[in-house]
Amino acid sequence: MSKAFTKETDNDDDQAADQPVGPTLPKGAKNYMTPRGFAALQAELKDLRTVERPKIVEVVSWAAGNGDRSENGDYIYGKKRLREIDRRMRFLMKRLEIAEVVDPAASPHKDQVFFGATVTYIDGDDPDEIEKTIRIVGVDEANTDRGEVSWVSPIAKAFLKARVGDEVRLRTPAGERFLEIVDVRYEGTCA
Repeated sequence: MSKAFTKETDNDDDQAADQPVGPTLPKGAKNYMTPRGFAALQAELKDLRTVERPKIVEVVSWAAGNGDRSENGDYIYGKKRLREIDRRMRFLMKRLEIAEVVDPAASPHKDQVFFGATVTYIDGDDPDEIEKTIRIVGVDEANTDRGEVSWVSPIAKAFLKARVGDEVRLRTPAGERFLEIVDVRYEGTCA
């Protein structure tokens, strides 16, 4: 049967509510976050609450006044978008509530790799031995395009507690790789 002829029910919301709206935390793990990551989530929540949601509410209200809602694309899409926004807002509020903000610049162990460290390393198995740099951040702020990896990622776990000059073993699906740490630094964070 065509989806156009099925009635949208509230049960769709219940099924969607069970699906995560962002990265999941390992069971029992703390939600570590840098001050910058915490501020970014707060800004996203504020934007959804004060800008995005009111716009969609206005569109839905206008569309509802146009009569038949069953074939009104603005109304149907608007209601769906409102559910998505509300789900994301609930997710953000829960994540911010349980967040443990850790400022990397305040780390007492500047010579070891911990949460918030910026690590430069060389892949010993790479014939070109090009230096690569990653920053270890919270689950919600990880972005590989910016070189930021989650503290629960395999590479971050491999680097944990290592120092400059140490060679760590990283297990990958393709086999083991040996990475040599060239530099560890903790940079101040700006919100």
